Amino acid sequence: MEKKQHIKEYVDYELWRKNEAEMSALKRFGVHVLKTIVLVARSFGSKALSIRADHLTYSLLFAIVPILAMVLAVAKGFGFSELIEEKLTATAIGQSEFMPNIMEMVHRYLDTSANGAIIGVGIIVLISAVYTFFRSVESSFNEIWNVKQSRSIMRQSVTYIAILFLIPVLIIVTIGLNIYLHTAAETWQFFCFLNRFRDGGLNFMQFVVATFIFTWMYIAIPNTKVRFISGFIPGLITAFFLMLIEALSVYIVAYLSRTSIVYGAFAFIPMLLIVVKWISLIVLIGAEMSYAIQNNEMFDYEHDLEQMSRRYKDFLTLSLLSAIIKRFENDEAPLTARELAVENGIPVRQATLLLSRLTETGLLREVYIEGKEDRTYQPAMDTHKITVGLVFDRIEAQGTEDFLETSTKHRQKLWQHFLQLRHDELHSHEIFVNEL
Repeated sequence: MEKKQHIKEYVDYELWRKNEAEMSALKRFGVHVLKTIVLVARSFGSKALSIRADHLTYSLLFAIVPILAMVLAVAKGFGFSELIEEKLTATAIGQSEFMPNIMEMVHRYLDTSANGAIIGVGIIVLISAVYTFFRSVESSFNEIWNVKQSRSIMRQSVTYIAILFLIPVLIIVTIGLNIYLHTAAETWQFFCFLNRFRDGGLNFMQFVVATFIFTWMYIAIPNTKVRFISGFIPGLITAFFLMLIEALSVYIVAYLSRTSIVYGAFAFIPMLLIVVKWISLIVLIGAEMSYAIQNNEMFDYEHDLEQMSRRYKDFLTLSLLSAIIKRFENDEAPLTARELAVENGIPVRQATLLLSRLTETGLLREVYIEGKEDRTYQPAMDTHKITVGLVFDRIEAQGTEDFLETSTKHRQKLWQHFLQLRHDELHSHEIFVNEL
């Protein structure tokens, strides 16, 4: 029991108090990995992840037929449509009632869209379903990355269209390489390694293509700067788990086939829901991992910051503002939130929140500088007019005040008296921040 409590104490507090700058490269890497595992593990049971997965499942159910129709339509232009359909139905899941029902709907959709009288409606339905799905994916990724603003409709359209055309092309390339491997192995029998490789060649190529697609998704879809390594590692792991599901598909189909006892001919519907929900959860957990890898330090001192006193927060505010003002007066280049946090020994998450508040009060302004990945901060007014009293006057006045309708005369008088006392206290000694 005591050991369990010690582990909990370490995971909740000690792990996030470690100064990685003083560690060796190997130990820093180990701590970084452990923090990432803890952050991803936290997301497993979160209500937000379940809600996002449900939303994504709902969107994918509507988009799965148009997306497969688009894949087959593009593949048909290359003469590979029948081959792709064969590969889809050759898997264990494909041989169940699940894939035949889906493919029947896809063919019906393609036949309907080919009708000249309603081809316009078919295209509109396809575009609408696909756009809604990708918009749902982007919204989920942006929420995970704490991004408030989505990219423009034009940028969304370009990204989504690129994904739609890239996926079938990559599938076609994968199948083409697999055909080449099989042909080469049969033609040159003396190359024994080709004979051994050809059976696993398709699986390997599928893994590579899936890794590429998910890596690209994790980097391109969130409306923020995502480093390659932060997209590649989750992309690799997501592809691995999806391939694992494929490898275990015989057992999965055997489990899901039990639903036919209850649902009969409609058994493929709950099967489809379960499979799509699993895929959605795996993809979203990959996005959580991508965020955790890139923003490990955002959670440093997490529990300590939740219990931080008001005066210590005020102290950190003045510390950051003083550092920015001194850099400005010394004609030094402005820094980003991350750089200011590292330089002043403040957790990145807290520094970001404090800088955001100082910007909203008009004491700082955001400046974008070429060569910097993120915005930097500079004073927004004459530094010789920024006093400690002015700083906290503006911070305390931010937000709504005196809005209660049932305010009594006594409370109004008390409110005015409180404002005067607070003003006198803050301005009793006019201390300039640049002198701190």
